[in-house]
Amino acid sequence: MKRFSGRVLFLDRSDINTDEIIPAKYLTEVSRDALQPYLLEDLNLEEFDPSTDLDNKNVVVTRSNFGCGSSREHAPWAFEVNGFHLIIAESFARIFRQNMFNCGMLAVTLPSETIDRLFREFSGKDTTIETDLESKRFLVSSPDQHMEVDFDISDFDEALVKSGGWLEYADANY
Repeated sequence: MKRFSGRVLFLDRSDINTDEIIPAKYLTEVSRDALQPYLLEDLNLEEFDPSTDLDNKNVVVTRSNFGCGSSREHAPWAFEVNGFHLIIAESFARIFRQNMFNCGMLAVTLPSETIDRLFREFSGKDTTIETDLESKRFLVSSPDQHMEVDFDISDFDEALVKSGGWLEYADANY
């Protein structure tokens, strides 16, 4: 099972699309590793620099409609090859969200009030999130505060994550 904890990258914008996650010009790549240097290369977000801001980060916290746009599996792959296995948002584009679970990764939705609080209290700080998948709880920590956040995912999505993704789940169950 992948690791769903680590330092947080806060992306304070809604409607981040798959072209911003991994530009279309790289879709001819046939390996996940080839996508690694291009994650969020075209993201237009003030004070964000993908060449430095991704370093040692493993979790994304963002706003609504994350992963909208084209229905490409390359977008979750680009996160995965960069060590991101957990994305927390107010909402996701349906296909992006399912592609995350199909890859054995977590795409967790939280209420906008909770996302607002995470940005207000933790953005700009060295923040980590530890995930307890069994109790469905996040422990959010910065040097000066802590917060516990409960989350929910379906039993099937949890089974996909614990199996390592759709292919592994299908091999074990069919």
